[in-house]
Amino acid sequence: MPEIKQLTSRAQNYSQWYNDLVVKADLAENAAVRGCMVIKPYGYSIWEKMQAELDRMFKQTGVQNAYFPLLIPKSFLCKEAEHVEGFAKECAVVTHYRLKNDPSGKGVVVDPDARLEEELIVRPTSETIIWNTYKNWIHSYRDLPLLCNQWANVMRWEMRTRLFLRTAEFLWQEGHTAHATSEEALQKTIEMINVYADFVENFMAIPVIKGVKSANERFAGAVETYCIEALMQDGKALQAGTSHFLGQNFAKAFDVQFVNKENKLDYVWATSWGVSTRLIGALIMTHSDDNGLVLPPNLAPIQVVIVPIYKNEEQHQLIVSQANRIVEQLRRAGVSVRFDDNDTKKPGWKFAEYELKGVPVRLAMGARDIENGTIEVFRRDTMEKQTLPMDGIAEHVEQLLREIQQNIFKKAADFRQSVTREVDTYDEFKVEIEKGGFLMCHWDGTPETEERIKAETKATIRCIPIDGDKTPGRCMVTGKPSAQRVVFARNY
Repeated sequence: MPEIKQLTSRAQNYSQWYNDLVVKADLAENAAVRGCMVIKPYGYSIWEKMQAELDRMFKQTGVQNAYFPLLIPKSFLCKEAEHVEGFAKECAVVTHYRLKNDPSGKGVVVDPDARLEEELIVRPTSETIIWNTYKNWIHSYRDLPLLCNQWANVMRWEMRTRLFLRTAEFLWQEGHTAHATSEEALQKTIEMINVYADFVENFMAIPVIKGVKSANERFAGAVETYCIEALMQDGKALQAGTSHFLGQNFAKAFDVQFVNKENKLDYVWATSWGVSTRLIGALIMTHSDDNGLVLPPNLAPIQVVIVPIYKNEEQHQLIVSQANRIVEQLRRAGVSVRFDDNDTKKPGWKFAEYELKGVPVRLAMGARDIENGTIEVFRRDTMEKQTLPMDGIAEHVEQLLREIQQNIFKKAADFRQSVTREVDTYDEFKVEIEKGGFLMCHWDGTPETEERIKAETKATIRCIPIDGDKTPGRCMVTGKPSAQRVVFARNY
Protein backbone atom coordinates (compact mmCIF):
# COMPACT_ATOMS: atom_id res chain seq x y z
CA MET A 1 0.00 0.00 0.00
CA PRO A 2 1.44 3.43 -0.92
CA GLU A 3 2.33 5.67 2.01
CA ILE A 4 -0.05 8.55 2.77
CA LYS A 5 1.85 11.77 1.99
CA GLN A 6 2.35 14.10 4.95
CA LEU A 7 2.76 17.87 4.62
CA THR A 8 4.65 20.32 6.77
CA SER A 9 2.01 22.49 8.46
CA ARG A 10 1.57 26.12 7.44
CA ALA A 11 2.10 27.29 11.02
CA GLN A 12 5.35 25.35 11.29
CA ASN A 13 6.91 26.55 8.02
CA TYR A 14 4.72 28.18 5.37
CA SER A 15 7.41 28.11 2.70
CA GLN A 16 8.14 24.41 3.25
CA TRP A 17 4.40 23.66 3.32
CA TYR A 18 4.08 25.25 -0.13
CA ASN A 19 7.06 23.32 -1.53
CA ASP A 20 5.80 20.05 -0.04
CA LEU A 21 2.33 20.57 -1.45
CA VAL A 22 3.48 21.35 -5.01
CA VAL A 23 5.56 18.17 -5.10
CA LYS A 24 3.33 15.77 -3.13
CA ALA A 25 0.14 16.79 -4.95
CA ASP A 26 1.93 15.92 -8.21
CA LEU A 27 1.78 19.44 -9.62
CA ALA A 28 5.43 19.99 -10.51
CA GLU A 29 9.03 19.14 -9.66
CA ASN A 30 12.45 20.68 -10.19
CA ALA A 31 14.02 19.92 -13.55
CA ALA A 32 17.58 18.90 -14.40
CA VAL A 33 18.13 22.46 -15.66
CA ARG A 34 18.77 24.76 -12.70
CA GLY A 35 15.80 27.01 -11.92
CA CYS A 36 13.43 25.24 -14.33
CA MET A 37 10.50 22.98 -13.54
CA VAL A 38 8.70 19.97 -14.92
CA ILE A 39 4.94 20.56 -14.78
CA LYS A 40 3.38 17.17 -14.15
CA PRO A 41 0.08 16.07 -15.73
CA TYR A 42 -2.12 17.06 -12.77
CA GLY A 43 -0.50 20.50 -12.55
CA TYR A 44 -0.67 20.95 -16.31
CA SER A 45 -4.36 20.02 -16.35
CA ILE A 46 -5.02 22.97 -14.02
CA TRP A 47 -3.06 25.24 -16.40
CA GLU A 48 -5.06 23.85 -19.35
CA LYS A 49 -8.34 24.81 -17.65
CA MET A 50 -6.99 28.29 -16.96
CA GLN A 51 -5.74 28.56 -20.52
CA ALA A 52 -9.03 27.44 -22.05
CA GLU A 53 -11.12 29.93 -20.08
CA LEU A 54 -8.75 32.85 -20.62
CA ASP A 55 -8.48 32.04 -24.32
CA ARG A 56 -12.28 32.12 -24.60
CA MET A 57 -12.42 35.46 -22.77
CA PHE A 58 -9.67 36.98 -24.93
CA LYS A 59 -11.39 35.96 -28.15
CA GLN A 60 -14.64 37.55 -26.97
CA THR A 61 -12.77 40.88 -27.04
CA GLY A 62 -11.65 40.34 -30.66
CA VAL A 63 -8.15 39.02 -29.92
CA GLN A 64 -6.63 36.32 -32.15
CA ASN A 65 -3.78 33.92 -31.38
CA ALA A 66 -0.47 33.94 -33.23
CA TYR A 67 3.04 32.69 -32.57
CA PHE A 68 6.39 34.50 -32.72
CA PRO A 69 9.99 33.23 -32.52
CA LEU A 70 11.63 32.09 -29.30
CA LEU A 71 14.94 33.70 -30.27
CA ILE A 72 15.30 37.47 -30.51
CA PRO A 73 18.25 39.32 -32.13
CA LYS A 74 20.18 41.16 -29.43
CA SER A 75 20.00 44.38 -31.44
CA PHE A 76 16.19 44.37 -31.10
CA LEU A 77 16.39 44.57 -27.32
CA CYS A 78 18.69 47.56 -27.56
CA LYS A 79 16.19 49.65 -29.52
CA GLU A 80 14.02 50.57 -26.52
CA ALA A 81 16.29 51.87 -23.76
CA GLU A 82 14.05 51.29 -20.71
CA HIS A 83 13.08 47.85 -21.97
CA VAL A 84 16.63 46.54 -22.32
CA GLU A 85 17.61 48.00 -18.96
CA GLY A 86 14.68 46.24 -17.31
CA PHE A 87 15.53 42.79 -18.71
CA ALA A 88 19.31 42.85 -19.30
CA LYS A 89 20.21 40.99 -16.10
CA GLU A 90 17.77 38.16 -16.80
CA CYS A 91 18.66 37.33 -20.40
CA ALA A 92 19.91 33.93 -21.58
CA VAL A 93 22.11 34.47 -24.66
CA VAL A 94 22.73 32.09 -27.59
CA THR A 95 26.21 32.62 -29.02
CA HIS A 96 26.91 29.47 -31.12
CA TYR A 97 24.90 27.14 -33.30
CA ARG A 98 26.96 23.92 -33.32
CA LEU A 99 28.82 21.47 -31.11
CA LYS A 100 31.69 19.18 -32.03
CA ASN A 101 33.48 16.21 -30.50
CA ASP A 102 35.99 17.17 -27.82
CA PRO A 103 39.48 16.34 -29.14
CA SER A 104 40.32 14.92 -25.69
CA GLY A 105 37.47 12.43 -26.09
CA LYS A 106 35.44 13.83 -23.21
CA GLY A 107 32.08 14.39 -24.89
CA VAL A 108 31.35 17.50 -26.94
CA VAL A 109 32.37 21.16 -26.89
CA VAL A 110 31.12 24.33 -28.55
CA ASP A 111 32.55 24.67 -32.05
CA PRO A 112 34.42 28.02 -32.04
CA ASP A 113 33.93 28.27 -35.80
CA ALA A 114 30.15 28.26 -35.37
CA ARG A 115 29.77 31.57 -33.59
CA LEU A 116 26.65 33.51 -34.57
CA GLU A 117 27.16 36.79 -36.40
CA GLU A 118 24.63 38.33 -34.03
CA GLU A 119 23.90 36.87 -30.62
CA LEU A 120 20.31 35.83 -29.93
CA ILE A 121 18.30 36.30 -26.74
CA VAL A 122 15.94 33.57 -25.48
CA ARG A 123 12.79 35.66 -25.15
CA PRO A 124 12.21 37.17 -21.71
CA THR A 125 9.16 38.86 -23.30
CA SER A 126 8.27 39.46 -26.95
CA GLU A 127 7.59 43.17 -27.46
CA THR A 128 10.67 43.68 -29.63
CA ILE A 129 10.28 40.73 -32.00
CA ILE A 130 6.55 41.40 -32.33
CA TRP A 131 6.91 45.11 -33.05
CA ASN A 132 9.57 44.38 -35.65
CA THR A 133 6.98 42.07 -37.27
CA TYR A 134 4.10 44.53 -36.93
CA LYS A 135 6.07 47.01 -39.02
CA ASN A 136 5.37 44.72 -42.00
CA TRP A 137 1.70 44.28 -41.16
CA ILE A 138 0.59 47.84 -40.46
CA HIS A 139 0.45 50.52 -43.18
CA SER A 140 -2.92 52.25 -42.87
CA TYR A 141 -5.57 52.98 -40.25
CA ARG A 142 -7.54 50.24 -42.05
CA ASP A 143 -5.05 47.71 -40.63
CA LEU A 144 -5.91 48.76 -37.09
CA PRO A 145 -6.60 47.72 -34.45
CA LEU A 146 -4.29 44.71 -34.58
CA LEU A 147 -5.11 42.39 -31.68
CA CYS A 148 -2.80 39.41 -31.16
CA ASN A 149 -2.02 37.06 -28.30
CA GLN A 150 0.46 34.22 -28.05
CA TRP A 151 0.66 31.27 -25.66
CA ALA A 152 4.34 30.60 -25.14
CA ASN A 153 7.24 29.97 -22.79
CA VAL A 154 9.72 32.64 -21.74
CA MET A 155 13.10 32.62 -20.02
CA ARG A 156 14.20 34.99 -17.28
CA TRP A 157 17.37 33.85 -15.57
CA GLU A 158 16.22 33.96 -11.95
CA MET A 159 18.80 33.22 -9.26
CA ARG A 160 16.34 32.42 -6.46
CA THR A 161 13.52 30.20 -7.69
CA ARG A 162 10.39 28.56 -6.33
CA LEU A 163 8.10 26.23 -8.29
CA PHE A 164 5.40 28.16 -10.17
CA LEU A 165 6.07 31.44 -8.35
CA ARG A 166 9.47 32.25 -9.81
CA THR A 167 11.29 29.98 -12.25
CA ALA A 168 13.81 30.65 -14.98
CA GLU A 169 11.44 29.26 -17.63
CA PHE A 170 7.68 29.57 -17.29
CA LEU A 171 4.55 29.39 -19.41
CA TRP A 172 2.36 32.39 -20.06
CA GLN A 173 0.30 34.29 -22.56
CA GLU A 174 1.28 37.71 -23.85
CA GLY A 175 -1.11 39.94 -25.71
CA HIS A 176 0.24 42.69 -27.98
CA THR A 177 -2.14 45.14 -29.62
CA ALA A 178 -1.72 48.13 -31.93
CA HIS A 179 -4.17 51.04 -32.19
CA ALA A 180 -4.75 54.22 -34.17
CA THR A 181 -5.23 56.46 -31.11
CA SER A 182 -4.02 56.80 -27.55
CA GLU A 183 -7.60 56.59 -26.30
CA GLU A 184 -8.22 53.24 -28.04
CA ALA A 185 -5.00 51.76 -26.68
CA LEU A 186 -5.71 52.91 -23.15
CA GLN A 187 -9.25 51.53 -23.39
CA LYS A 188 -7.82 48.14 -24.44
CA THR A 189 -5.31 48.22 -21.58
CA ILE A 190 -8.11 48.71 -19.06
CA GLU A 191 -10.39 46.19 -20.79
CA MET A 192 -7.76 43.47 -20.42
CA ILE A 193 -7.04 44.12 -16.75
CA ASN A 194 -10.79 43.83 -16.22
CA VAL A 195 -10.75 40.47 -18.06
CA TYR A 196 -8.00 39.26 -15.73
CA ALA A 197 -9.88 40.45 -12.64
CA ASP A 198 -13.05 38.69 -13.84
CA PHE A 199 -11.14 35.46 -14.42
CA VAL A 200 -9.19 35.48 -11.15
CA GLU A 201 -12.22 36.32 -9.03
CA ASN A 202 -14.87 34.18 -10.73
CA PHE A 203 -12.81 31.15 -11.76
CA MET A 204 -9.89 31.13 -9.34
CA ALA A 205 -12.08 32.46 -6.48
CA ILE A 206 -9.35 34.93 -5.49
CA PRO A 207 -10.37 38.52 -4.62
CA VAL A 208 -8.10 41.14 -6.19
CA ILE A 209 -7.46 44.86 -6.02
CA LYS A 210 -7.29 46.56 -9.42
CA GLY A 211 -4.86 49.43 -9.63
CA VAL A 212 -2.05 51.28 -11.35
CA LYS A 213 1.62 50.65 -10.62
CA SER A 214 3.87 53.39 -9.32
CA ALA A 215 6.66 54.58 -11.64
CA ASN A 216 9.18 52.41 -9.75
CA GLU A 217 7.10 49.26 -10.23
CA ARG A 218 6.02 49.96 -13.82
CA PHE A 219 6.86 47.53 -16.65
CA ALA A 220 10.10 48.43 -18.43
CA GLY A 221 9.14 50.55 -21.45
CA ALA A 222 5.53 51.20 -20.43
CA VAL A 223 3.83 54.56 -19.99
CA GLU A 224 1.38 53.05 -17.49
CA THR A 225 0.98 49.59 -15.94
CA TYR A 226 -2.35 48.35 -14.62
CA CYS A 227 -2.35 45.34 -12.31
CA ILE A 228 -4.42 43.07 -10.10
CA GLU A 229 -3.01 42.31 -6.66
CA ALA A 230 -3.97 39.28 -4.57
CA LEU A 231 -3.17 38.43 -0.96
CA MET A 232 -1.80 35.06 0.10
CA GLN A 233 -2.54 33.31 3.41
CA ASP A 234 0.85 34.29 4.86
CA GLY A 235 -0.01 37.98 4.40
CA LYS A 236 2.21 38.55 1.37
CA ALA A 237 0.93 40.07 -1.86
CA LEU A 238 1.18 38.42 -5.26
CA GLN A 239 0.84 40.25 -8.57
CA ALA A 240 -1.73 38.16 -10.42
CA GLY A 241 -1.80 39.95 -13.79
CA THR A 242 -0.64 43.08 -15.58
CA SER A 243 -1.76 45.14 -18.55
CA HIS A 244 0.54 47.81 -19.98
CA PHE A 245 -0.19 50.97 -21.93
CA LEU A 246 3.00 51.29 -24.00
CA GLY A 247 2.19 54.60 -25.68
CA GLN A 248 4.21 54.98 -28.88
CA ASN A 249 7.53 53.85 -27.38
CA PHE A 250 7.86 50.57 -29.25
CA ALA A 251 6.29 51.94 -32.43
CA LYS A 252 8.96 54.65 -32.52
CA ALA A 253 11.75 52.22 -31.64
CA PHE A 254 10.76 49.95 -34.55
CA ASP A 255 9.42 52.67 -36.87
CA VAL A 256 5.87 51.30 -37.02
CA GLN A 257 3.92 54.07 -38.75
CA PHE A 258 0.55 54.19 -40.47
CA VAL A 259 -1.39 56.59 -42.65
CA ASN A 260 -4.24 57.94 -40.51
CA LYS A 261 -7.68 59.10 -41.61
CA GLU A 262 -6.28 62.59 -42.25
CA ASN A 263 -3.83 61.00 -44.71
CA LYS A 264 -0.89 61.79 -42.43
CA LEU A 265 1.83 59.48 -41.10
CA ASP A 266 1.62 58.69 -37.39
CA TYR A 267 3.07 56.13 -35.01
CA VAL A 268 0.70 53.48 -33.69
CA TRP A 269 -0.25 53.18 -30.03
CA ALA A 270 0.43 49.93 -28.21
CA THR A 271 -0.56 47.68 -25.33
CA SER A 272 0.78 44.44 -23.89
CA TRP A 273 -0.70 42.24 -21.19
CA GLY A 274 -0.01 38.85 -19.64
CA VAL A 275 -0.51 36.24 -16.97
CA SER A 276 1.58 33.14 -16.32
CA THR A 277 1.79 29.79 -14.54
CA ARG A 278 2.48 31.91 -11.44
CA LEU A 279 -1.34 31.89 -11.13
CA ILE A 280 -1.10 28.23 -10.08
CA GLY A 281 1.10 29.35 -7.18
CA ALA A 282 -1.51 31.98 -6.30
CA LEU A 283 -4.26 29.34 -6.39
CA ILE A 284 -2.34 27.10 -4.00
CA MET A 285 -1.38 29.80 -1.51
CA THR A 286 -4.78 31.49 -1.37
CA HIS A 287 -6.99 28.49 -0.67
CA SER A 288 -5.09 25.37 0.40
CA ASP A 289 -4.69 23.97 3.91
CA ASP A 290 -2.62 21.49 5.91
CA ASN A 291 -4.44 18.57 4.29
CA GLY A 292 -3.49 19.65 0.78
CA LEU A 293 -4.91 21.57 -2.14
CA VAL A 294 -8.30 23.27 -2.01
CA LEU A 295 -9.33 23.86 -5.61
CA PRO A 296 -12.29 25.97 -6.74
CA PRO A 297 -14.66 23.75 -8.75
CA ASN A 298 -14.42 26.03 -11.79
CA LEU A 299 -10.75 25.08 -12.20
CA ALA A 300 -10.53 21.63 -10.64
CA PRO A 301 -9.41 18.96 -13.16
CA ILE A 302 -11.56 16.46 -11.24
CA GLN A 303 -14.63 18.08 -9.68
CA VAL A 304 -16.11 14.90 -8.20
CA VAL A 305 -14.55 11.55 -7.31
CA ILE A 306 -16.54 8.43 -6.44
CA VAL A 307 -14.83 5.91 -4.15
CA PRO A 308 -16.39 2.42 -3.78
CA ILE A 309 -16.16 0.48 -0.49
CA TYR A 310 -16.85 -3.27 -0.71
CA LYS A 311 -15.87 -6.65 0.73
CA ASN A 312 -16.69 -9.03 -2.10
CA GLU A 313 -17.34 -9.10 -5.82
CA GLU A 314 -21.13 -9.17 -5.42
CA GLN A 315 -21.05 -5.90 -3.47
CA HIS A 316 -18.55 -4.51 -5.96
CA GLN A 317 -20.82 -5.13 -8.95
CA LEU A 318 -23.82 -3.50 -7.24
CA ILE A 319 -21.76 -0.41 -6.44
CA VAL A 320 -20.28 -0.23 -9.95
CA SER A 321 -23.75 -0.31 -11.48
CA GLN A 322 -25.00 2.53 -9.27
CA ALA A 323 -21.79 4.56 -9.60
CA ASN A 324 -21.92 4.38 -13.39
CA ARG A 325 -25.43 5.87 -13.36
CA ILE A 326 -24.23 8.78 -11.22
CA VAL A 327 -21.19 9.29 -13.44
CA GLU A 328 -23.40 9.44 -16.52
CA GLN A 329 -25.78 11.96 -14.89
CA LEU A 330 -22.94 14.22 -13.75
CA ARG A 331 -21.16 14.13 -17.11
CA ARG A 332 -24.39 15.07 -18.87
CA ALA A 333 -24.46 18.11 -16.59
CA GLY A 334 -20.91 19.03 -17.62
CA VAL A 335 -19.29 17.92 -14.35
CA SER A 336 -15.82 16.37 -14.44
CA VAL A 337 -16.12 13.11 -12.47
CA ARG A 338 -13.86 10.12 -11.80
CA PHE A 339 -14.96 6.71 -10.53
CA ASP A 340 -11.87 5.35 -8.77
CA ASP A 341 -12.30 1.60 -8.98
CA ASN A 342 -8.59 0.84 -8.52
CA ASP A 343 -8.47 -2.22 -6.25
CA THR A 344 -4.76 -1.89 -5.43
CA LYS A 345 -5.39 1.03 -3.05
CA LYS A 346 -7.65 1.07 0.00
CA PRO A 347 -10.46 3.62 0.42
CA GLY A 348 -8.65 5.38 3.30
CA TRP A 349 -5.60 5.98 1.12
CA LYS A 350 -7.82 7.26 -1.69
CA PHE A 351 -9.62 9.64 0.67
CA ALA A 352 -6.32 11.17 1.79
CA GLU A 353 -4.97 11.35 -1.77
CA TYR A 354 -8.02 13.15 -3.17
CA GLU A 355 -8.02 15.54 -0.22
CA LEU A 356 -4.35 16.24 -0.97
CA LYS A 357 -5.22 16.92 -4.62
CA GLY A 358 -8.07 19.25 -3.72
CA VAL A 359 -10.95 17.44 -5.44
CA PRO A 360 -13.97 19.55 -4.40
CA VAL A 361 -16.50 16.73 -3.82
CA ARG A 362 -16.00 13.10 -2.85
CA LEU A 363 -18.79 10.52 -2.97
CA ALA A 364 -18.28 7.27 -1.04
CA MET A 365 -20.54 4.29 -1.56
CA GLY A 366 -20.63 0.96 0.30
CA ALA A 367 -22.90 -2.08 0.44
CA ARG A 368 -25.02 -0.55 3.21
CA ASP A 369 -25.52 2.58 1.07
CA ILE A 370 -26.84 0.41 -1.75
CA GLU A 371 -29.30 -1.26 0.66
CA ASN A 372 -30.43 2.06 2.14
CA GLY A 373 -30.43 4.06 -1.09
CA THR A 374 -27.90 6.55 0.35
CA ILE A 375 -24.46 7.92 -0.40
CA GLU A 376 -21.81 9.75 1.65
CA VAL A 377 -20.98 13.24 0.38
CA PHE A 378 -17.76 14.99 1.45
CA ARG A 379 -16.90 18.60 0.55
CA ARG A 380 -13.22 19.49 0.50
CA ASP A 381 -13.51 23.19 1.39
CA THR A 382 -15.03 22.61 4.84
CA MET A 383 -14.02 18.93 5.34
CA GLU A 384 -17.69 18.19 6.18
CA LYS A 385 -19.50 15.02 5.19
CA GLN A 386 -23.11 13.94 5.29
CA THR A 387 -25.17 10.96 4.20
CA LEU A 388 -27.84 11.80 1.63
CA PRO A 389 -30.44 9.91 -0.44
CA MET A 390 -29.11 8.49 -3.69
CA ASP A 391 -32.10 9.91 -5.57
CA GLY A 392 -31.35 13.40 -6.82
CA ILE A 393 -27.67 13.19 -5.89
CA ALA A 394 -26.50 14.57 -9.25
CA GLU A 395 -28.59 17.73 -8.82
CA HIS A 396 -27.35 18.07 -5.23
CA VAL A 397 -23.72 17.79 -6.34
CA GLU A 398 -24.22 20.44 -9.04
CA GLN A 399 -25.58 22.85 -6.42
CA LEU A 400 -22.86 21.90 -3.96
CA LEU A 401 -20.13 22.73 -6.50
CA ARG A 402 -21.65 26.20 -6.91
CA GLU A 403 -21.74 26.64 -3.13
CA ILE A 404 -18.12 25.55 -2.77
CA GLN A 405 -16.99 28.02 -5.44
CA GLN A 406 -18.77 30.86 -3.61
CA ASN A 407 -17.57 29.75 -0.18
CA ILE A 408 -13.92 29.55 -1.23
CA PHE A 409 -14.09 33.10 -2.59
CA LYS A 410 -15.86 34.39 0.53
CA LYS A 411 -13.29 32.80 2.82
CA ALA A 412 -10.44 34.44 0.89
CA ALA A 413 -12.24 37.80 0.80
CA ASP A 414 -12.97 37.67 4.54
CA PHE A 415 -9.33 36.89 5.28
CA ARG A 416 -8.13 39.77 3.11
CA GLN A 417 -10.50 42.17 4.83
CA SER A 418 -9.32 41.00 8.25
CA VAL A 419 -5.68 41.86 7.45
CA THR A 420 -6.26 45.09 5.49
CA ARG A 421 -5.96 48.22 7.59
CA GLU A 422 -5.31 51.93 7.30
CA VAL A 423 -2.01 53.24 8.69
CA ASP A 424 -1.26 56.94 9.12
CA THR A 425 2.24 57.16 10.63
CA TYR A 426 5.54 55.67 9.53
CA ASP A 427 6.29 54.37 13.04
CA GLU A 428 3.00 52.50 13.05
CA PHE A 429 3.72 51.26 9.52
CA LYS A 430 7.02 49.68 10.60
CA VAL A 431 5.19 47.74 13.29
CA GLU A 432 2.18 46.72 11.18
CA ILE A 433 4.15 45.59 8.12
CA GLU A 434 5.70 42.81 10.24
CA LYS A 435 2.20 41.35 10.68
CA GLY A 436 1.61 41.06 6.93
CA GLY A 437 -1.49 41.99 4.96
CA PHE A 438 -2.41 45.08 2.94
CA LEU A 439 -1.62 48.45 4.51
CA MET A 440 -3.55 51.40 3.07
CA CYS A 441 -1.34 54.47 3.45
CA HIS A 442 -0.83 57.98 2.15
CA TRP A 443 2.30 58.49 0.02
CA ASP A 444 3.66 61.72 -1.45
CA GLY A 445 4.02 60.24 -4.96
CA THR A 446 7.82 60.49 -5.17
CA PRO A 447 10.14 57.61 -6.12
CA GLU A 448 12.55 58.72 -3.38
CA THR A 449 10.01 58.13 -0.60
CA GLU A 450 8.96 54.83 -2.14
CA GLU A 451 12.59 53.67 -2.35
CA ARG A 452 13.21 54.67 1.26
CA ILE A 453 10.21 52.67 2.48
CA LYS A 454 11.33 49.61 0.48
CA ALA A 455 14.92 49.83 1.77
CA GLU A 456 13.85 50.21 5.39
CA THR A 457 10.89 47.82 5.53
CA LYS A 458 11.07 45.55 2.41
CA ALA A 459 7.53 46.69 1.56
CA THR A 460 6.54 48.00 -1.87
CA ILE A 461 3.60 49.88 -3.29
CA ARG A 462 1.54 47.08 -4.80
CA CYS A 463 -0.77 49.48 -6.60
CA ILE A 464 -2.62 52.76 -6.55
CA PRO A 465 -6.21 51.41 -6.37
CA ILE A 466 -8.57 52.40 -9.15
CA ASP A 467 -11.60 52.07 -6.86
CA GLY A 468 -9.81 53.00 -3.65
CA ASP A 469 -10.44 55.77 -1.14
CA LYS A 470 -9.76 59.04 -2.98
CA THR A 471 -9.73 61.14 0.19
CA PRO A 472 -6.55 63.28 0.17
CA GLY A 473 -4.20 63.28 3.13
CA ARG A 474 -0.56 63.58 4.20
CA CYS A 475 2.29 61.19 3.36
CA MET A 476 3.06 58.99 6.35
CA VAL A 477 6.81 59.53 5.82
CA THR A 478 7.28 63.13 4.66
CA GLY A 479 4.02 64.82 5.63
CA LYS A 480 3.65 66.16 2.09
CA PRO A 481 0.23 66.16 0.38
CA SER A 482 -1.10 62.81 -0.87
CA ALA A 483 -3.90 62.40 -3.40
CA GLN A 484 -5.16 59.05 -2.05
CA ARG A 485 -4.21 55.99 -0.06
CA VAL A 486 -2.12 53.34 -1.85
CA VAL A 487 -1.61 49.63 -1.12
CA PHE A 488 1.63 48.63 0.59
CA ALA A 489 2.68 45.03 1.28
CA ARG A 490 5.60 42.66 1.19
CA ASN A 491 5.31 40.50 -1.86
CA TYR A 492 6.33 37.40 -3.77
